[in-house]
Amino acid sequence: MAKKENKEEFNKELADAVDNPTPAPAPEGEGLNLTDIRACVTIIDIVTKRGAFEGAEMADVGTVRNRLEKFLAAADAAKQAETPAPTEDEVEA
Repeated sequence: MAKKENKEEFNKELADAVDNPTPAPAPEGEGLNLTDIRACVTIIDIVTKRGAFEGAEMADVGTVRNRLEKFLAAADAAKQAETPAPTEDEVEA
């Protein structure tokens, strides 16, 4: 019975994520964007929490999730590096 409730809860959570997606910037071409990769990390977290993977699979899933998370962190750092620091005039305003 508990397994059925977990499945129903998972399906509800997944449906909510699909029905209320985080707005994404327009993709450039047919490739992936950072929002897609963040969604993959979220999906991995959800299905792991719900017990969708067997113990033997967890290391591989965790490795992929960690690589995606590091990629997102590097992308965020690169984006911050591209943003120009405010000038003294902008700080005083």
